[in-house]
Amino acid sequence: MTLSQINSVPEKFQSAEQMWFWFLYSKSVRNDIGQYRGNAATRRVCELVDVETMITKLYLSGKLSNEQLAVIKEFGDRRRAPHQYIWRENHAAAVWNSAMRVIEIAARDKGWID
Repeated sequence: MTLSQINSVPEKFQSAEQMWFWFLYSKSVRNDIGQYRGNAATRRVCELVDVETMITKLYLSGKLSNEQLAVIKEFGDRRRAPHQYIWRENHAAAVWNSAMRVIEIAARDKGWID
């Protein structure tokens, strides 16, 4: 970690979607290279494990369902949200939106989202 990274203010996410895509992308980078060192350009207010823990707690408390987890994982891996106007993605879009609302509330409570 460079001195400029240490002195920089951690950046909050603008939405639950941004946080979710950052989480999945960063996790895939970490898995691909074997060791995640973070993005040199942006320090975040939380770590990957923090997001993973929050999602797990939301699931275990019943706030996120299996269906919601499956949809946000599937479309997160595609690096896009489901589109409500594409017939075969219409239901997934509704599930995605409900999951993002739950995640956004929890992340705002933690101060991770502006």
